[in-house]
Amino acid sequence: MGGCTGSPRRLSDSEGEETDPAPRPPLQDSQGAHWKNAVGFWLLGLCNNFSYVVMLSAAHDILSHQRTPGNQSHVDPDSTPTSHNSSSRFDCNPVSTAAVLLADILPTLVIKLLAPLGLHLLPYSPRVLTSGICAAGSFLLVAFSHSVTISLCGVVLASISSGLGEVTFLSLTAFYPRAVISCWSSGTGGAGLLGALSYLGLTQAGLSPQHTLLSMLGIPALLLASYFLLLTSPGPQDPRGEEDSDPAARQPLINNETSESKPGFGSPLSLQERWTVFKGLLHYIVPLVLVYFAEYFINQGLFELLFFRNTFLTHAQQYRWYQMLYQAGVFASRSSLRCCRIRHTWILALLQCLNLAFLLVDVWLSFLPSIYVVFLIIVYEGLLGGAAYVNTFHNIAMETSDEHREFAMATACISDTLGISLSGLLALPLHDFLCQLS
Repeated sequence: MGGCTGSPRRLSDSEGEETDPAPRPPLQDSQGAHWKNAVGFWLLGLCNNFSYVVMLSAAHDILSHQRTPGNQSHVDPDSTPTSHNSSSRFDCNPVSTAAVLLADILPTLVIKLLAPLGLHLLPYSPRVLTSGICAAGSFLLVAFSHSVTISLCGVVLASISSGLGEVTFLSLTAFYPRAVISCWSSGTGGAGLLGALSYLGLTQAGLSPQHTLLSMLGIPALLLASYFLLLTSPGPQDPRGEEDSDPAARQPLINNETSESKPGFGSPLSLQERWTVFKGLLHYIVPLVLVYFAEYFINQGLFELLFFRNTFLTHAQQYRWYQMLYQAGVFASRSSLRCCRIRHTWILALLQCLNLAFLLVDVWLSFLPSIYVVFLIIVYEGLLGGAAYVNTFHNIAMETSDEHREFAMATACISDTLGISLSGLLALPLHDFLCQLS
């Protein structure tokens, strides 16, 4: 959780000088609330993205466990590494793993498109409850599924949980010190690493995909506990972005639920104000869309085709390792905000697009000599993607006014989802084209 405990200073708009701080609460209470919120947002990021990551890590298994006749669900994909199409150098599944990506992202896209229209104004607690219930339902539905169709319905539930949670918690950061954005981003990176690593480790240890998914049902419960029992209820922010001195604002949210629709104050923005804010965000939204388009085109369009036969890993195991290494890179860079801040995120978009072009050429020509070279490239890909995410939202938080920040955070989070959706739509025909040629 490194790099998510600082709190940047702000200067007054009129004088350009540091404003006088509001009366401070006792140091011990202030530090206690600070750490509770830091840990709380880190855990929310971890739990919110966990089911989404696990479904992508299990994509190869979800599509392959029904490949044998007789309705034998959950066939071990490691036992028959080339049974789909042994004559193909790609060992293709009948359906691309991009199908799982689309099921895992399109519902999120719909939710995030609704966010700027008023979804972010709905009460927070019901949204969090819905997110937790959908996450638990996704694990149960995929675990007990006997068909790819039912499994994909479970993936859709994971998408609803992740999308609703991201809009909710990123909007919620507007009422806390800006340092919690780094904690949230680090937590989402941790979800990628721990989600992919736990799925890889448990299946490598001999646990079936079904029992692996069932073992993860504690994650949705942790999400609810983090929100209702750990976060302190936000009070008005002073000019430094710290919590207000009112002790009542430092109690767990579950003890402070009222009839108010949200923990903040102020009237909704007009359509003209929303359009003005949206236009001001485009120089951050467009690069993030490109970054996520390129990296998820690699992840769900090319990972399955980057298949090495001259290794001890089966095809399913290679795919899980790709996902885990990518998420390791994402976690490292999403936790690096205190060490490295990048304002010009378009540079990251350019580098990620070059990464995509390089790996696409390798899929076509197969010139890379070893899977370990691909491993290194995938870690680099994750570093670029994580850095783009955390720096984009940090820059937005620093550059938007207090009254616009909640709307800006909810709107900007559509960027990654839009890029991922476009990549999934293009990865499907690419998969079919290359598999037919091979």
